[in-house]
Amino acid sequence: MFYRESGQFSSSYKQDQAIFPLRQDRIGLILILLVAFFGVPLVASDYLISAIFIPFLILALAALGLNVLTGYAGQLSLGTGGFMAVGAFMAYKFATGMPEMPIVLVLLMGGLMSAGVGIMFGIPSLRIKGFYLAVATLAAQFFIEWLFIKVGWFTNYSASGVITAPPLAIGLPFTSLEYVFDTSAKKYIFTLCFVVVLALATKNLIRSHIGRGWMAIRDMDIAAEIIGFKPLQTKLSAFAVSSFLCGVAGALWAFVHLGTVEPEAFGINRSFSILFMIIIGGLGSIMGAFIGAAFITLLPIFLNNVPPMLGMNLAVDLVVHIEFMVFGIMIVFFLIVEPHGLARLWSIGKEKLRTWPFPY
Repeated sequence: MFYRESGQFSSSYKQDQAIFPLRQDRIGLILILLVAFFGVPLVASDYLISAIFIPFLILALAALGLNVLTGYAGQLSLGTGGFMAVGAFMAYKFATGMPEMPIVLVLLMGGLMSAGVGIMFGIPSLRIKGFYLAVATLAAQFFIEWLFIKVGWFTNYSASGVITAPPLAIGLPFTSLEYVFDTSAKKYIFTLCFVVVLALATKNLIRSHIGRGWMAIRDMDIAAEIIGFKPLQTKLSAFAVSSFLCGVAGALWAFVHLGTVEPEAFGINRSFSILFMIIIGGLGSIMGAFIGAAFITLLPIFLNNVPPMLGMNLAVDLVVHIEFMVFGIMIVFFLIVEPHGLARLWSIGKEKLRTWPFPY
């Protein structure tokens, strides 16, 4: 009753190809964006914005990048943390080497450099797949982390190996003034703009010829080649787009969230946590990346705060162990019962709403 598309017809090709053809989806998206752009900065405290909302948005962007590669193109990767590190450290090199470059362009250049590295490490995907490809991308993860630790050029020869991002500021057009993102709310809006634009661009890309090629390669690469998709370009384009999104996420993690970062911040644990996000949230789903990121971000906070409210004083190490156990149980559950993750629950809910309250 609430989610019924009957009576909504497309009268033009433009309407038929709209990203959100249903009125309910458009209204829902507008409400979510209004809450995200205006409600959260007004209501949430600085702690909630800096400790929850900004990391959630950045990790959702990284999960979106991995979902492009694994969920849509079917190429398993364990090097997400490494690609994030490339984006962070190369954005730092652009920001310090060319300080006149706009900060938005700096972050995008970090993503482009990460895309180049992703293409290089994606070349083995033409000959290997599955577990062997995962091992190859795992090698990329360890090599990139080792490179940023051992080669001082990437950190401007910092003795500690830590980079400190310059202040986040955008020059105002036709003036010499700058708008500085110096509060949590301003940084949140800056991150949110990046995430919204890149998420909509990714959704558009998935509906295009490139996205259909990814899904064809994922379902059966030989059949995809027979119907005209070239495996070389298709797989490498998936690696490029995925690495670009992960690189921008890494740059945002360094420039917006932490400000000061070291290579260990993008270690193998980061790669696994993002992989868990798309497994729990839903493989091959834009919404699944956001749901999975929200789950991974909120679960530790839930485990740390709810037991004391119930009079249970749990040790910190016990909470960490419980967190790992919950992650493991959820991953096994979703792999066996619902491979499409939490995003599938929303699809089931929409199907129910189409017939409620008269299912006959």
